[in-house]
Amino acid sequence: MTAQPAPSLLAERRRVIIAGICALILTVGMGRFAYTPMLPIMNEQAGLSILAGGWLATLNYAGYMSGVLLAATVGDLQQKYRLYRHGLLLALVSTVGMGLTDNVYLWALLRYLAGFSNIAGLLLASGLVLNWLIRHGFKPELGLHFMGMGLGLVITGVAVASMVDQLSWQGQWFWLTVLGLLFFVPAWWWMPAPASMPAAPAGTTAATNASPGGRWMRLMTGAYFCAGFGYVVTATFIVAILAELPLLAGKGNWIWVIAGVAAAPSCFLWDRIAAATGQVQALLLAYALQTVSIILPVLTGSATLNVIGAILYGITFVGIVSLTLTLTGRHFPANPAKAMARMTLSYGVAQIVAPAMAGYIANATGSYHGALIVTALVMVLGMGLLLALLQEEKRHAVRGTMHVVP
Repeated sequence: MTAQPAPSLLAERRRVIIAGICALILTVGMGRFAYTPMLPIMNEQAGLSILAGGWLATLNYAGYMSGVLLAATVGDLQQKYRLYRHGLLLALVSTVGMGLTDNVYLWALLRYLAGFSNIAGLLLASGLVLNWLIRHGFKPELGLHFMGMGLGLVITGVAVASMVDQLSWQGQWFWLTVLGLLFFVPAWWWMPAPASMPAAPAGTTAATNASPGGRWMRLMTGAYFCAGFGYVVTATFIVAILAELPLLAGKGNWIWVIAGVAAAPSCFLWDRIAAATGQVQALLLAYALQTVSIILPVLTGSATLNVIGAILYGITFVGIVSLTLTLTGRHFPANPAKAMARMTLSYGVAQIVAPAMAGYIANATGSYHGALIVTALVMVLGMGLLLALLQEEKRHAVRGTMHVVP
């Protein structure tokens, strides 16, 4: 009979997981998601143009990509832990700074730094949590950790929606910083410094034979680029888009909250779907549903249908990230981190390109519809790449040349 972990160890596990969740809420919630409901407010009150708003979003993702590249060069766990803590501080500084100036160039710098801080929650905290779980004999699962993405969306959305009629845009950034402090404390104090990982068992290098060919990687990387494109356009502009609908005027922030509520448990939902249908098939379904959510505002002004679209977006975007990284890790068991980093770079490049594209189209046409149509077409391309990927896996399975670790 398997021995149960000591209560003290289980309590520490809860603290470590909470620390990771709080890190995601602080760095991704405040550092990235808060900008979405704040964008129309800054357009109206601070004189931020639609074009400049798109560029600020692009610089946020450029900051994230810079952080990814830096984190990829840091191999020492203690250095990663220090970088994690610097990221937490940077998230707070960049949030309060947004309310201290109305200079668009300083906003650009602050959005870049906020994007850089995202790696503390998305990459570094996840690695630190995983390190702790493995060292203490727990299953290396991150489903609870990534709930922090959905919770970050909900918390910032509720905060902004609650403050919009009470405070100026500057005051809202200041109170977001105060809220961020509540998550900073457990993220800082409850995340333990890492220890060295145990040596891999003998013979594990044979797992390199499970790695698929270059075509598989190109198809998956291309599909994930398309997913990043679809994710970021909606994440940046959904509140501004839906606020233009008569029945949703003044309610755009609450639509963002609804999307977050749908996102929080989505990793568990998509894990079940993947177990029943296969991971690529589950990804195809997620891409299709997200494409529907993207195109709905173009096809209809129905408030009900657009709320359904926001729910579909929330359900799918975290699931796509989770499914893709899980699938990649299973196909590259010898060095999953390197393969996942390549995927992250592809997803991140899309997040740099897409907001600027959407801003230009919206500025030129006076509407977000053109940007949404382009984004939906990119998602359809991603589905085509996934279909090709599915055929590639079937071909390798028939030949017996790809053996995926279960």
